[in-house]
Amino acid sequence: MVEYTVSLVNIRLYGYHGASENERELGQRFEIDVDIRADLSEAVATDDMKKTVNYEAVYRLVESEVVNEKYHLLEAMADKIARDIIEKFDVIEVVVRIRKPSVPIAGSIDHVEIEVVHTK
Repeated sequence: MVEYTVSLVNIRLYGYHGASENERELGQRFEIDVDIRADLSEAVATDDMKKTVNYEAVYRLVESEVVNEKYHLLEAMADKIARDIIEKFDVIEVVVRIRKPSVPIAGSIDHVEIEVVHTK
């Protein structure tokens, strides 16, 4: 078996998530990375797009979750995205990273990032 990784890097979406009511009302930008490990040897051997991971469908799944739902915790959002990908696609492992660039912390910080890994 050969494992391949399909990565969607720095998906930028606007959503209404956060611990404070202000964050959930005003919204903010989020950056999401998704790494998907899968056995794509059949897709490679046949050059058949139907046998690989449809990364546009993965993007739409991430977009729907970030734009249409509201979470207090980035961890909960990342976990839901990872679980949905594992359930809907033939994959071995999914890594979801979410960055929150606008962090309401009194101090200098580039962003907060969480990561979750789900394996079949």
